[in-house]
Amino acid sequence: MDLAELEVFIAVATERSFSRAAEKLHRTQPAVSQTIKRLEKELNERLFDRSSKAGRLTEAGELLLNYALRLTQLKTEAESAVKELQDLRHGRVVIGANEAAIHVLLPVIMQFRQEYPQTQVEVRRISSRHMSAEVLNRTLDFGVLTFAPRERGLHTVRLGEDELVMLMPPTHPLSKREKISMEEFGSQTVIAHNEASPARERVLSLYEQRHESINIQIGLPSLDGIKRAVEMGLGVAILPRRCALTEISKGQLTAVPVAQLQLRREIKLVSRQSGRMSHAAEAFLKAALTFAESTASAIANPQPSSQRHDSVTIL
Repeated sequence: MDLAELEVFIAVATERSFSRAAEKLHRTQPAVSQTIKRLEKELNERLFDRSSKAGRLTEAGELLLNYALRLTQLKTEAESAVKELQDLRHGRVVIGANEAAIHVLLPVIMQFRQEYPQTQVEVRRISSRHMSAEVLNRTLDFGVLTFAPRERGLHTVRLGEDELVMLMPPTHPLSKREKISMEEFGSQTVIAHNEASPARERVLSLYEQRHESINIQIGLPSLDGIKRAVEMGLGVAILPRRCALTEISKGQLTAVPVAQLQLRREIKLVSRQSGRMSHAAEAFLKAALTFAESTASAIANPQPSSQRHDSVTIL
């Protein structure tokens, strides 16, 4: 049996008449009768009491009607769920990012959520080394990287730029400088993230190449923890400028570039080049492309300095 046959059966059972059911379904009465006969033959049971003028159901018919109504309701719910998914009233986007990349990703998420407030966005903390593989394996819809992926089959959208800066309290003796040397930074009490990252490895590698030392005294597990420790005067840190925009604008922290350690980085959103995306992922990619275009426009047409804000000048 199939749903179409069950819908005919429900119509006959509801109308208690083959002719009225045929009229309701816009079919001929013989076609309706043949459908019921096929069902009865398949089930090896009479579904209607033919001796009753009222089209009364047999016991088997009553039992089948209960299941038929439940199945057709499930069909309606399934069609509605798929329609809602297409309309992005449901759905989910899964993005991989490291802690520093969240600050670049949030404006894109905000733009996406303004248009599709009922769609879920889940950001998972994923190591940059594993990001491309997770995207290609479809564990993630998108990943955020600060380097060009080596793997083939990935599409990238440039979200912006960032640079590493030395963060310190405004009262620090070096806070008024325009630039700081690697030797000066290395001699400070340095607070660092205790999780390996490409940026940390590049900084350490540069110190090794120059045969200079870096005085890492405190290791913390989060960027927020590092910023709070710097505010408290426990030491200085080298972090992406974007991570501390709020604290810099409020005067809680000062950011000064370190010569040879600025390491400007392009921040990219990566996704699969081939294979069908979910409706939610397609909409998020569109939001990311719109954000990227607006960012490029802001760079090409900068505002007068009196109207610029920190959140724009570093894009």
